[in-house]
Formats: sequence, C-alpha cells, structure tokens
Amino acid sequence: MNLETTIGTVVAQAVETLYGLKIEANQIQLQKTKREFEGELTVVIFPFVKAARKSPEQTGQEIGEYLQKNNPVVSAFNVIKGFLNLSISQNYWLETLVQIHGDAQFGITPVTDDSQLMMIEYSSPNTNKPLHLGHIRNNLLGFSIAEIQKANGWKVVKTNIVNDRGIHICKSMLAWKLFGNGETPESTGLKGDHLVGKYYVVFDKAFKAEIKELMDTGMSEDDAKKSAPLILEAQKMLLAWENNDAEVRQLWETMNGWVYAGFDKTYKQLGVDFDKIYYESETYLEGKSEVERGEANKAFYRREDGSVWADLTGDGLDEKLLLRSDGTSVYMTQDIGTAKLRYNDYPINKMVYVVGNEQNYHFQVLALLLDKLGFEWGKSLVHFSYGMVELPEGKMKSREGTVVDADDLMEEMIDTARETSQELGKLDNCTPEEIETIARMVGLGSLKYFILKVDPRKNMTFNPKESIDFNGNTGPFIQYTHARIKSVLRKAADQGIDFTSLKDTNLSVSEKESYLIQLLTEFPAVVRQSGEEFSPALIANYIYDLVKEYNQFYHDFTILKEENEALKQFRLVLSESTATIIKTGMKLLGIEVPERM
Repeated sequence: MNLETTIGTVVAQAVETLYGLKIEANQIQLQKTKREFEGELTVVIFPFVKAARKSPEQTGQEIGEYLQKNNPVVSAFNVIKGFLNLSISQNYWLETLVQIHGDAQFGITPVTDDSQLMMIEYSSPNTNKPLHLGHIRNNLLGFSIAEIQKANGWKVVKTNIVNDRGIHICKSMLAWKLFGNGETPESTGLKGDHLVGKYYVVFDKAFKAEIKELMDTGMSEDDAKKSAPLILEAQKMLLAWENNDAEVRQLWETMNGWVYAGFDKTYKQLGVDFDKIYYESETYLEGKSEVERGEANKAFYRREDGSVWADLTGDGLDEKLLLRSDGTSVYMTQDIGTAKLRYNDYPINKMVYVVGNEQNYHFQVLALLLDKLGFEWGKSLVHFSYGMVELPEGKMKSREGTVVDADDLMEEMIDTARETSQELGKLDNCTPEEIETIARMVGLGSLKYFILKVDPRKNMTFNPKESIDFNGNTGPFIQYTHARIKSVLRKAADQGIDFTSLKDTNLSVSEKESYLIQLLTEFPAVVRQSGEEFSPALIANYIYDLVKEYNQFYHDFTILKEENEALKQFRLVLSESTATIIKTGMKLLGIEVPERM
C-alpha cells in the first residue's frame, strides 16, 4: 500500500469517526506539501467542514490529532487554513527505501498473458527522401510511448507504414530516369535514401522551370502546374505502376531497395525499431476494395468523372476524395486498407497513430470512414497528435532540399558531444573506444532528451547548442549525474563497503534525504500518468527533478567520508536507488546512461 492510499484510508476513518461522514479513501484530496511549509503530504480539509460544523482550522486540528494518534506513519502535523500538512515518520521513509532498493523493477508493471494489446504506429516515411528532423521527433515519441505503455503492463506492437507508392515516389523515379545517368549508392558513396532524395529535389527544380516557361507564354499558374510535361509524365508513370508495368516496377523496387537500406542505418543509429512493417503498396488494394464495397453499400458515391467520394457534411466535415477519376488511390484509401489488415493480423485493444498535428483532420475523417464501412473499432482509434519541430532558422521543406537531415544531425550531435566533453575534461583517462561510446551516448542522449522533455502536443524549436550542456535540464546533466553516482559506488565497493541492503532503519536522517526518498517513491505514479497522457515529457522532467535534488544532496552531505557507518551505508543505498531509477526512466525515453564519464 503506497503512502497516499495509507493516508487516504486513515483520513476516511477519521472523518467517519469524528463527524459521521462516510467517504471513500480515493475521494480524499491529497497533494504534495509545498516546500515552504513543514511536512510531505497535505490533506485538503474543506470538503469535511460542513459535516464537522467547525472552522477549517479546527477541523484540520482534530483530524491531525486523530491521524497522529492512530497511524505511526504520521509523526507530526500543522494546519494552514484549510490544509492539513502531515510530516511522515523517518522510519516510514527508511523502510520504503529498503523496498525500492530491493526491487529492480520498481515502477514497472509486468506484461502478462492477460495484458491487453496496444498497437502504436510511428515513423511513416516516404521512400522519396531521407528521414529528417521532423521524423526524429516522431520516431522518438513513438518509441518512447511504446516503452512507457509496456512499463504500464500493455502488450505493445510497434508498427510502421511505409508510404512506398504514389505520385511523390514517381517524381524521384522519373527524375533519376531522366537525369540520373545510372547513379547508384555504390557509385556515388551516398546512402540510398539520400540519393533518392536528391532526385526528388531535382524533379522539383525542373518542374518549377517548366511552370515558369508555360507562364511566360501567358498560361495561368494553376494551368501551368497541371500541364507541365514532367508532372504529366509522372502521372503516367504512376498509372503504369498501378497497371504492373514491368519496367516501372523494376525501377521502383531498385530505388526503394536503396531507400530501405538507408532507413535501416538511420533507425539503428537512432535506437528505434519495429515489430511489424506495413507497406502502402501492399495495403492500398485492400483499401480500394473497401472503398468499392462502401460505394456498393451507398456509404460513398461516384461522381460523373469516375472519382469516388464520401460525403461527411452531415458529420460537420466536408466531402472527401477516396479514388481519383483514373482509379488511382489516395492516402486515405491506403489508411483504410492498412487499418483493416492490422485488425485482421492482431487482437488490438487500442490502436494509436503517432502523427503530427497537421494531420488532425485526416484522422477525424479516417475514423468516420471506418465507422461508415461498419468496422466497430473505427471511432476508437487514437490519433496521438504532436506539435511540429523546427530549428532556430525556421521551417523545413523537403522538395526544396532545405530539410535538416536526420543522419547529418545525429553525426553533428555526436561530434559536438565529443568536443564538449573533451573541453570539460570529462573524457580524461578514457580509452579511445570509451570516448566514442560516451560521445555517442551523450550526443544522441542530448538530442533525444531535448525533444522528449517538451510537452509533445506543443510545437518546439530544437537548438543543438542548448541541448549539449552539462548543466540545467539537459540529457548530459542527467547522464553525468548517473556516471557520478556509479563512480561513488565503485569506490565504495573497492573499499569493501557492503551496501547491498540497509541494515539500520532507525536512523536519524535529514529533511533533504527524506525528501529525496519521497521523490523516488513518486516514480511509479509518474510512469502511470505518462502512460495515461502519452507524455514522455512527464518522465523526462521527473528525472531532471530527481537528479537536481540528488546533486544538492551530494553537495551538502559526505558519503564515503561519513564517519557514522550506518549513515554511510544509508547514503550509498540511497545513491544506488537513485541511479537505478535514473537508468530505468531514461531507458523509457530510449536514452542510454554511461557508467563512467
């Protein structure tokens, strides 16, 4: 039973005994005591004042006296207006520390055969360009949310839908065919996804030149965009692809193969993975079939030009195109097919799409369409809508070649981490292999932490320089603290000090030490709330608060030089428990922490 449950139960008993008011323990309003007041836990008294027929101060005094008399956990109390601040006995905190120290999975709910299954889709790249900074936020959020849900007892399937077909893919293919001169990743030394992305940019530049030429002849911009030879050729190539043209299909497979090899390297460096990958080329036909079934059932309708639409005006939206007049599909068609296949493949209890907030409307429509098609799970889909990420310089545009490439950014972060760590002397006495390992951990850790500490629903600006700082709310600050604790523990082990368990739970410890234990006890609740809100930021900022508090403790108290052996052992146990929770919490964010720095 945790502290809140214990106190809630005895407060409920007090209210019934003193005032005859029956109330459930979970209805008692409890909150952390503000740091400026004495105590650790505060009971909100106002709901009991009417039954007590006394002032809030008198009511609080009576309840406080009852708690102190009837529960040894409460050592003292004070009343500030309608708030009863409780001081928790040191013996309780020490016994709690023993439990935390002895539980390697503290805060983690085990997955069992009876656990429900959550599928989480993230990444969703196009095969016409490499992954960029926006994909990094998506991948980090998706992976971390999956790890957090596993820690809350869910079975999790991490999935990816690769958008490997469509007009945008044909643009890269056509540009390579026209201007590529047979270039390959091997002949250029470029990663495959970078090579294909290069030709997406080449297409856009050539396309814009054609538009300008047509506009110079007096054609309107809209007509020029529709009439440019390159776009007509790309549309022709898409139709040939859908008709299984052998030459087009061969080129498509070759160029996609280059991209997948490139993606795999990026995912590995970023530290994310997937349990199941779906491909639009394999799901869009299922989607087309469902759209045709919907038309036959009068859920959708066909216009004179042959295109198929859904009328969602009755649902407060507009009309949505599902099949073009030439029979080719759109993103929505593919998403319908993918959703159906996933529910065929897995017994999904909750389906979560980690997709940016610019797609809010898309997922509103998808849920309605699936519902109209008769899928009972249609409206229960969850769109985890997150904000956009930019650099201080501004927004990125793929077709103009102004994106921040994921591979380049990660490499830059690792290089900067290496240089910064060496300048600060944090890599002294490390071997070359250790230097590279630590540089990778710190560089990627700073990138991941800077992105994940922000409320995911907010837009954010990623500043590489700010992220690699060994002070403040940053990944390196947390990583260095973990390494510092591990260094203390190694020295203690070398001195033969036994801190495998806490021998004395009747110690007198400081308020700062008690508060640090209190912070440790909050980890399970933070993990649970983070899962409920799909917010890795809650864990990131909790770990920062814990590390900040530990560093204050480390500054104010001696550990290895403490003369009282029982107190020395206590501080080592407290330090090891803190390191364990730092490592567990950072792992939920997909961030490694070094043993030494």
